[in-house]
Amino acid sequence: MDTPMNWRKSSYSGSNNDCVEIADLADGGRAVRDSKSPDDGFFRFTAGEWAAFISGVKAGEFDQ
Repeated sequence: MDTPMNWRKSSYSGSNNDCVEIADLADGGRAVRDSKSPDDGFFRFTAGEWAAFISGVKAGEFDQ
């Protein structure tokens, strides 16, 4: 990827480095990486995949 990504993490993570970071992609998708190992690559999700994930989170699909 030629364009630098602006990575961010949740404000809930505080100073803890054990979290995921997310970057917006030009096509509306998202990139997700492990903050402990940022040079190990990232996962890419399309805008539709990301929307489905967020919808599932809001609906409680991942609650235990």
